[in-house]
Amino acid sequence: MINKPLVLTYLYLLIYIVLSSGVILYNKWVLSPKYFNFPFPITLTMIHMGFSGAVAFFLVRVLKVVSPVKMTLEIYSTCVIPISAFFASSLWFGNTAYLHISVAFIQMLKALMPVATFLMAVICGTDKLRCDVFLNMLLVSVGVVISSYGEIHFNVIGTVYQVTGIFAEALRLVLTQVLLQKKGLTLNPITSLYYIAPCSFVFLFVPWYFLEKPQMEISQIQFNFWIFFSNALCALALNFSIFLVIGRTGAVTIRVAGVLKDWILIALSTVIFPESTITGLNIIGYAIALCGVVMYNYLKVKDVRAAQLSSESLPERIVKDWKLEKKSSDIFVPDSSNDNIRGSGGGNGQASDLNVDAATPLLPSARLSHIGRSQLTTHTA
Repeated sequence: MINKPLVLTYLYLLIYIVLSSGVILYNKWVLSPKYFNFPFPITLTMIHMGFSGAVAFFLVRVLKVVSPVKMTLEIYSTCVIPISAFFASSLWFGNTAYLHISVAFIQMLKALMPVATFLMAVICGTDKLRCDVFLNMLLVSVGVVISSYGEIHFNVIGTVYQVTGIFAEALRLVLTQVLLQKKGLTLNPITSLYYIAPCSFVFLFVPWYFLEKPQMEISQIQFNFWIFFSNALCALALNFSIFLVIGRTGAVTIRVAGVLKDWILIALSTVIFPESTITGLNIIGYAIALCGVVMYNYLKVKDVRAAQLSSESLPERIVKDWKLEKKSSDIFVPDSSNDNIRGSGGGNGQASDLNVDAATPLLPSARLSHIGRSQLTTHTA
C-alpha cells in the first residue's frame, strides 16, 4: 500500500532540490562571461526582486490568496527596511561572486553560514556563547580554510564577495528574529516577497545606477526577455516550493535536504561548467566543514526538542496542581486525558495558553539555522 502523504512529501523535497540547484546554476550561466555573458549581478537581482514583488502583489491584492499582515509605518521603517537592506546586500554580493569563483567553491564557502549566524546572534544578544557550539564553528572554519587552500582557481575578490554576502544574510536572519518576532509578525514566503522585494529593489537601484548603468550603456548588451523571464520564474517557483516543503516537513528533514542539495550541486557544477575543477583537498576540507554543520544542526534540533519538552511539562504540572486543589475542595473532577484537558480550555486558561504557545517552537530556532525557515523563504538568488 502506497503512503500518498509520504510520497507527496518526497516529491516536494525533490522539487525543492531541483529548483534550488537549478536557480544557482542558471544564475551562474547567465552571469558568466564564458556563457550567456551578462556580467551585471545587480541588474539580475533587481529583475528577480521586481518580478517577485509584482507577482506577490497580484497574489495578495488581486487574487487574495493570502491576507497581508497588519503593517504600520513604524514596523515598516524599523523592521522591513533594515531587513530588506541586508537582504539586498546578501543577494548582490552573493551573485557578484559568480563572476569570480566556481559554483562548487561557492557552495563550500556557504558552509560558513552557521558560523556567521552564530556570531551575529551572539553579538546581537539572541544567543549565548557555548563551548560545544563554538567547537563546531571552529571545525567548520578549519574545513573551509582547508577547502580554500585546495582551490585551484582561488580568487580573493570572489571569496570576499561571497563571505561578505554570507555575513549580510546572517545579520538579516538575526534581525528577522529580533525585529519581526518582537512585533509579533510572521511572514510566509508570499507576504515576505510582498513587503521585502519592493524595498530591496529600491536599495539595489542605488548601486546599480552608479556601478552597472554606465557599463550597460557602453557595452550595449542585448536584453533577451525569455532568458530573464524564465530565470526570474525559476527563482519565484523556488520560493513556492520552499513554502510547500516547510508545510509538510520538519526542521531536520529540511536540513538533510539542504546538505544533499549541496553535494548534488557541487557534482553537477563540475559537469555543466568544466572549468570548475575539484581537488581532493577541496573534498576533504568540505567534508570536515560539513561534519561541523551537521553537528551544529543536531545541537539546534536538540535544543528545540528540549524547549518543547519543558514547555509541555509546565502545563501538565499546572493541570495536576489544579486537580489537587479541586480535590482538596471536595469538587468532583472527571478523569480525562491530557488532550481533553488541553482542548477544553475551561477552568485552566493558563495551561491552555501555554500549550498554544508551545505549538510553534521551531520558528525561532529555524530562523537561525543553516537551512532555516527565513533563509529558505527568501531564497531568490
